[in-house]
Amino acid sequence: MKIGIVGAGTMGAGIAQVCALAGHEVLLFDLHNSALEKAKASITKNLNKGISIGKLDETAKQQCLSLITTTDTLNDLIVDLVIEAIVERLDVKTKLFQDLAAINSNETILATNTSSIPITQISALINYPERVVGIHFFNPAHIMKLVEVVSGAHTSEEIAQKAYNFVKQIKKTPIMAKDSPGFIVNRVARHYYVEGLKILEENVASHEDIDDLLQASGFKMGPFKLMDLIGVETNYSVTQSMFDLFNQDSKFRPSRIQKQKVDAGHHGRKSGKGFYDYA
Repeated sequence: MKIGIVGAGTMGAGIAQVCALAGHEVLLFDLHNSALEKAKASITKNLNKGISIGKLDETAKQQCLSLITTTDTLNDLIVDLVIEAIVERLDVKTKLFQDLAAINSNETILATNTSSIPITQISALINYPERVVGIHFFNPAHIMKLVEVVSGAHTSEEIAQKAYNFVKQIKKTPIMAKDSPGFIVNRVARHYYVEGLKILEENVASHEDIDDLLQASGFKMGPFKLMDLIGVETNYSVTQSMFDLFNQDSKFRPSRIQKQKVDAGHHGRKSGKGFYDYA
């Protein structure tokens, strides 16, 4: 199967790596060549780490890299399956799928990695909307096993099953989810971040103390370390999206502290600074 990945950020690069390791030909698209170069470097770094801990050998690494090609031309994406991993904006995702539907056959599966936007909203204006499905990976995609397969109101059972089978084939753990803002994991996990940020806003404790407390309670990472890993701006965008989709329900209210971090460009590990300093 030939797979097109749209967006060469952290998620797109991770998804491309996972698909290539499973033996699929991957075409990674981004408008910016610098992002494509960074993605290739990130994938190579991840593969080298895999070798160092005994998960991979050099042959597997070279085969994986040989299956990944890059392009900055959208019209090159004539594929069997598209997985988009771009900005959490409905208008941008819809326009992308409209463009991809126009150049591909009506058999091409159009999958979105959205964290929060309902699949039905994305597919509503697409030709053959029954082929639009959610395939939602979690960060870091090359490590996290769980993948949500989400059916919108238009998604055909056949397409959902194909997506489910694909996720199993790439050695991930799929779960079927119905269409709802945040689906399962992000709806449950949102308050891990939101409540931590509220405690910080109210000066109840520092972000370091909140992280330490939750890690001592059994969580692998506290909310602030996890936001830095995911990307502070990505996490904020998902919270804002869910806040809007739940009609500004106060329990999903985005944090002004997090917004300040985003405005300052303090996006976490990838920028060298987030809630913690990585310089």
